[in-house]
Amino acid sequence: MNGLLKKIVTNNNFLSLANNGLVAVFGFLSFIMLVRMLPQDVFGEWVLFITMSNFIDMLRFGITRTAITRFLSAADEEGSKSLMGSNNLINLTSTLILIVIIVPVYFFYKEGVQDSGFGLFFVWYPIYSIITLPFNNAQSVLQAQLKFDSMLWLRIVNVGSFMVFLAANFYFKFGIEIILIAYLATNALSSLMASINNWDGMRYIFKATKSATKTILDFGKYTTGTLIGSNLLRSADAFIIGLSPFLGTTGVALYSIPLKLTEIIEIPLRSFAATAFPALSKASIENNKEKVKQLFYENAGGTTFLLFPVMIFCFIFARQIVYILGGTDYLITANIFRIFCIYGLFLPLDRFIGVTLDSINKPKQNLYKVIYMAVSNITGDALVVFGLSGIILSFSWSVLFIGNSVSPDIAFDMAHAYAMIKTLELVAIVSILFTIIGILIGFHYLNQSLDLKFRDILKVGLNFGIQTAKHMLKIGH
Repeated sequence: MNGLLKKIVTNNNFLSLANNGLVAVFGFLSFIMLVRMLPQDVFGEWVLFITMSNFIDMLRFGITRTAITRFLSAADEEGSKSLMGSNNLINLTSTLILIVIIVPVYFFYKEGVQDSGFGLFFVWYPIYSIITLPFNNAQSVLQAQLKFDSMLWLRIVNVGSFMVFLAANFYFKFGIEIILIAYLATNALSSLMASINNWDGMRYIFKATKSATKTILDFGKYTTGTLIGSNLLRSADAFIIGLSPFLGTTGVALYSIPLKLTEIIEIPLRSFAATAFPALSKASIENNKEKVKQLFYENAGGTTFLLFPVMIFCFIFARQIVYILGGTDYLITANIFRIFCIYGLFLPLDRFIGVTLDSINKPKQNLYKVIYMAVSNITGDALVVFGLSGIILSFSWSVLFIGNSVSPDIAFDMAHAYAMIKTLELVAIVSILFTIIGILIGFHYLNQSLDLKFRDILKVGLNFGIQTAKHMLKIGH
């Protein structure tokens, strides 16, 4: 039994799932605590800071993250050192360039930035970007080396220490600035851990070579756009909602609750994608086309079947789940979460189409796929937030005012609350539409190289799920 337990806990899929699962749990607990200790408008500013930081991080690491994972998976010792050195050099350079851009923008447009709700980002991100550099470099290197146990410890320190601070803050009741300083301190701790253990490869920065840098940049010029676009797909909703005078930071706070809950969906997806990408890349480099197809079918189909019961459960108990995370003030967002449950059923296929395109050295096609998705998402969000929201507000106000004996002001407040939620629901529906567009376009590109059969995704995926379940039952006996 001890040997079996050791085998399970040292399995890469288990470690990757534990990595994402435990981090998600810590993240959820931290999120819940922040919801309860910050006013809605301030919490909305925090969400904008995190969302904008994640988006800009794609600019920093988009050009290297996928490339370093792909090429390190098949490199020898000297090649690995050169790749890690070039990885650090490129990321340090991009970080400094972004700081040079962000600081003057805040200096010259300080009043406008503060009024926009993005003040926290412009003040704190330059410091944050330097502090988190070793941590982010280590995440890419460790994934490529399949050292998911080290990734797990690193991320536990990162999110766990911040969660401990937030728990203590229920007693101390510090404001948003002290919370931000603590957030920076916990990130600094995890970066220090990465550097001491050389997980980030920083000591190889002087081993960076022109050829290694070119290899990363040639591949990364496409994956940068892909990662930025992918992040934009997740963050564009918050950006556009935050820019709307009608919705503002309160709308961002409301929308962030069901959006955060989609991390339930993302946990197994991130885990399987993290372990599948190096394996897919290796099979592609070895020109084993059938192995690539088999891995794609198993992961895309298998995770779809894995997520299906989870989505059904979340759809049925949406109100209870939203209440646990946000409390009574956020119960009005339960239907938004239900929409995201439907959206979640399309995510495995979309995710693994993108992962497989990158692994077979088709990053340009993956970029095109993401561009189509991002354009459709931004267009749809803009139409809903800046167009349909006004129509919904006017119509609901007229119905409430004419059909009820209430004052115009009371009718407007009621109509505003109703129109806000309906607008946010429509924004969530746009997410389903752009994901379907991405699946159709991505499958077309992937099919050109692999000659796929759509039905085999479900057939092989279902068989893979059944065999995995039988294997686990056999182990249990």
